[in-house]
Amino acid sequence: MNNTYDLKWLLGSTGLRTAAIPMLIIMILTMMILPVPPFLLDLLFTFNIAIAIIVLLVSLYTLKPLDFAVFPTVLLLTTLLRLSLNVASTRVVLLHGHSGPDAAGKVIEAFGQFLVGGNYAVGLVVFFILVVINFVVITKGAGRIAEVSARFTLDAMPGKQMAIDADLNAGLIGEDEARRRRRETAQEAEFYGAMDGASKFVRGDAVAGIIILMVNIVGGLVVGMAQHDLDFATAAKVYTLLTIGDGLVAQIPALVISTAAGIVVSRVGSDHDIGEQLAAQLFSKSQALTITAAILAIMGLIPGMPSFSFLLLATLLGGGGYMISKRPLTPEVPAPPEIPVASPSAEASWNDVIAVDTLGLEVGYRLIPLVDKEQAGELLKRIKGLRKKFALDLGFLPPAVHIRDNLELRPNGYLLTLKGVEIGRGEAYSGMYLAINPGHVNGTLPGAVTRDPAFGLPAVWIEAGLREQAQTFGYTVADAGTVIATHLNHVMQTHASELLGRQETQQLLDHVGRDSPKLIEDLVPKLLPLGTVQKVLQRLLDEDVHIRDMRTIIEVLVEHGVKVQDAGDLTALVRVALGRAIVKQLYPTSNELQVMALEPGLERILLQAVHSKTGDASGIEPGLVDTLMREAGAATVQQERLGLPSVLLVPAELRVLLARFLRRAVSQIRVIAHSEVPDTCTIKVTTLLGSGA
Repeated sequence: MNNTYDLKWLLGSTGLRTAAIPMLIIMILTMMILPVPPFLLDLLFTFNIAIAIIVLLVSLYTLKPLDFAVFPTVLLLTTLLRLSLNVASTRVVLLHGHSGPDAAGKVIEAFGQFLVGGNYAVGLVVFFILVVINFVVITKGAGRIAEVSARFTLDAMPGKQMAIDADLNAGLIGEDEARRRRRETAQEAEFYGAMDGASKFVRGDAVAGIIILMVNIVGGLVVGMAQHDLDFATAAKVYTLLTIGDGLVAQIPALVISTAAGIVVSRVGSDHDIGEQLAAQLFSKSQALTITAAILAIMGLIPGMPSFSFLLLATLLGGGGYMISKRPLTPEVPAPPEIPVASPSAEASWNDVIAVDTLGLEVGYRLIPLVDKEQAGELLKRIKGLRKKFALDLGFLPPAVHIRDNLELRPNGYLLTLKGVEIGRGEAYSGMYLAINPGHVNGTLPGAVTRDPAFGLPAVWIEAGLREQAQTFGYTVADAGTVIATHLNHVMQTHASELLGRQETQQLLDHVGRDSPKLIEDLVPKLLPLGTVQKVLQRLLDEDVHIRDMRTIIEVLVEHGVKVQDAGDLTALVRVALGRAIVKQLYPTSNELQVMALEPGLERILLQAVHSKTGDASGIEPGLVDTLMREAGAATVQQERLGLPSVLLVPAELRVLLARFLRRAVSQIRVIAHSEVPDTCTIKVTTLLGSGA
């Protein structure tokens, strides 16, 4: 049974491909040891030439280097194949070279007789020229490009990783796509590093070719004169021609593969292959072709010059330039559409009252293609992804984003509105990229200096051709659609509580009620009105607590709704039930909570103020409040410098009070209560606030 299974595996396409490479390597190594007949040598030399041509053509049609990621291994295998063929052919030449020019096969004979006319002096010159071209020019240049590309790719990896994380956080890509991009970024660095090392194979092959040539010539002279009684001239002609044919039949495929290596590492990533890029970029400028044609025509008219060649090429180039100049130009951006004006005779009606959009995006006319369905606007897809990611992260579906054009905006401007009120604006340039400085770049870029509209980081708008250079310098690079989508995502996250209206709250309860109908029936409206539930959820969102665990939230409200009706008190009870989720959101990888705390004396003063008749912070001295806020700001900076979240741990009675006025001064700070910390967590106080008061 096992034998049958193994046979099926071997005959299957996947098994055959898997076994082919080990068999090929074993065959190559075997040729260095066992004698190979001339007929088989012809087949193997032809196979070597075919492989070289295939590699060259694949490199020409490759769109990006990673599409041919196996190329370094191909370089090793083809180099090993050439060297083993050299060893096998050397054995045949020295054993049977005296019998005639076809002693080592017809391929070597053809390269020795036809390509160099049977003249071994010419053959030596041609061979050394090919070796110099391969060794000094192509291989050395390709190796240098691979070395520099490997270094620049490694330097650009942090910026590329940040760009991937930014797209993931903005909802533009999923986890699988982000994982694929990270793997591709790492593979790109590995590829150029491998190409840098693989180029040494080809250079070593060139050196080995020269040494093998010299050894074969000397060995042939010794064997021919000592063993076969040939005179010096005959031995030199016979064995040298065979050796040169052997060297040429190996060096020409080596030159082809070295050229392929240079093409792979020197090309810039594009959606077109080399042929399309050359046609589009080298022969698309009519001025360049026309001027070249004029220069060639002038040179062709000079006495003594080959007029036919120069004038023929001048005519062809001039005709090509003329045809290109007559091609229709790319259509310009269409003018903004006219806004229809209502007929003055129409009576006003309730249809003229337009409801205010909860969440709106208005764009200038140059950004219309990004949001136009007919033009496959990419921003529409990204906004759908944003809403989906928002729902997964926070636990409710936000309102749809209503998009419209606004002729009052600048052509490249856009405006974000919440309930009809502006909450953000910026500019984006379609076809350009925003290079954002995350704080540790190692170069400057030409372009329009600005700031990232979402987070206010320094940035610069650059041309598309500078994208790779910007990533190499460590910038986070985003296109126009990504810039707008990231800004919109930031605004949605910041104003999440305002996006949860009564309609969204009811839809959320209806969604939960599909699985737990009795739970919802017991809550609304029997125990609590819908407005109170909405306020509890909004207060949680205000303090960056997601509401994905609606089952726990509703169970707490049902349990305490009989006695407690105040939304603030209910929120505190819900937070205790969600304590594990709150802490894990702040400390995702550790059970040790490194937090800030209040100095005991200050804590007593604040508790007294809360327990006083006013029940708020009005009984606290203004100077003490200023000192507390200043120390909280300094402690937050220190926590961020240590890579820790800015969390203040306080008694439950103080949590609401401190969360309210501290976050106005220090937006990054999070205030949690002792009762919200699970028993499985340990607490380590890093800073005491109020010790300097």
